[in-house]
Amino acid sequence: MDISSRKKKILAAVIEEYIRTAEPVGSKAIAASADLGCSSATIRNELAELVAMGYLEQPHTSAGRVPTPLGYRMYVNELMEHKDLTAEETQAITQSLTGRHQRGELMTDASRLASQLTNYPAVTLTTSAGVTIRRFDLIYLDANSFIIVLLLSDDTVKNKLVHLPVSADEHMIQKLATVFNAHFTGIHESDITPVLIRSAERAAQDNLGITAVIAAFAIEALTGAGTAQTYLVGESQLLHQPEFRDPDKAHRLMSYLSDGSNLLDIPMEQLGGDNEVRVLIGPENVAEELRDSSVVLATYDAGENMRGLIGVVGPTRMDYSKVAAKLSFIAAGLSKLLGGGTLPPPGLDNKLIIKGDDTDEHENERPEADGAGNGSGR
Repeated sequence: MDISSRKKKILAAVIEEYIRTAEPVGSKAIAASADLGCSSATIRNELAELVAMGYLEQPHTSAGRVPTPLGYRMYVNELMEHKDLTAEETQAITQSLTGRHQRGELMTDASRLASQLTNYPAVTLTTSAGVTIRRFDLIYLDANSFIIVLLLSDDTVKNKLVHLPVSADEHMIQKLATVFNAHFTGIHESDITPVLIRSAERAAQDNLGITAVIAAFAIEALTGAGTAQTYLVGESQLLHQPEFRDPDKAHRLMSYLSDGSNLLDIPMEQLGGDNEVRVLIGPENVAEELRDSSVVLATYDAGENMRGLIGVVGPTRMDYSKVAAKLSFIAAGLSKLLGGGTLPPPGLDNKLIIKGDDTDEHENERPEADGAGNGSGR
């Protein structure tokens, strides 16, 4: 359905005023805030047509208008302007991500940072489907026991105490460590086959069955590592939003977010390339608990053939441009830290691509600050 340039200007003005005030927007407020060059009566007519087209709704007979999910989608895809991060914001992000070496600590800090910068609950998620074993350490204790220590590619450590029914000397245990580091590192669970295990037994001259014990633990460790990890921070931020003044409504969403397994249902393959941002508005979310909320997500390179995402959940009345810019910059920083390289320098103006819902296949680059290219003339 075609929508005129003037209607787009009015729709954008309504949405931006509503984002700012959280109150229904009337024609007088639009006439005062937007340079439209038309009367309040004309604006009222245009507002009525936008309601009829489904972009706005009127909550009460005498009230102003508020955006619908369709209106927000038009705004995100075509109307909102590029908003750069301030130098202070980019510096804060860079400083917060610098010097973090443990993955779990980094993920928690990234979620906390996103929540603080947006005032919404934030989640960081990493997929571990590509986890391999980076190093085997076999620690000899005595003739009948040793410890297996596995360092996985996602920086987690697994260990197991092994009691042997037969005696083995320290030389045998060290030879097995050498064989496993040579042939079992950097491969996936499915690659640890009976053929590979028999080959390792011959290489280590193991006739005691120890190779099979170590290989079985390696398979067990990799199987357990095939799940994603979530780091959620700031659920209570919802209580500061007018949309969640109803305690029951806030509690339902907070309970949903607190169950980390719910967040694993996000389809990573649909989120686009690294540092791209996807916006899911209201009913575009699959989960019933999110149908009155918006979710903004950015993906990043988590290293070792893994991907991750960082996102926030909030009301549909969200400053999407600001939120998207902040998440994109944090995601770029995580990609550099985990995928290799250096953090983006403060003040870097990242190319930000906003992806719409699945019904809109084209990628929408945000318009320049002078309003060129969006057809709105803003």
